[in-house]
Amino acid sequence: MILTTITQEKKRIEYMLERYKEEQDRLPKGSISERSIDGRVYYYLKYRDGKKVFSRYIHKSQIEEIRKQIEKRKHIETMMKSLQEELTIAKKVLGAEI
Repeated sequence: MILTTITQEKKRIEYMLERYKEEQDRLPKGSISERSIDGRVYYYLKYRDGKKVFSRYIHKSQIEEIRKQIEKRKHIETMMKSLQEELTIAKKVLGAEI
């Protein structure tokens, strides 16, 4: 009975990790930085791809939406880390039971 429950939980965790990964891939990564040029403030999304750092201009009207998306991505990354730890435990338990 316990083995069945742990197996189901393992499948649920794997499913959730897959869904979170899909959502994470749709959201922007990085952080928003400000730059003042000639007394005007410009906003950029800065992110790393491998060893390179990229900057993409963000229009003022998009800043809040992108901030929300970045926060959502950080939340998803936290959830994924937690689920990954649970998956490791479930695999250990299932390995010990067999």
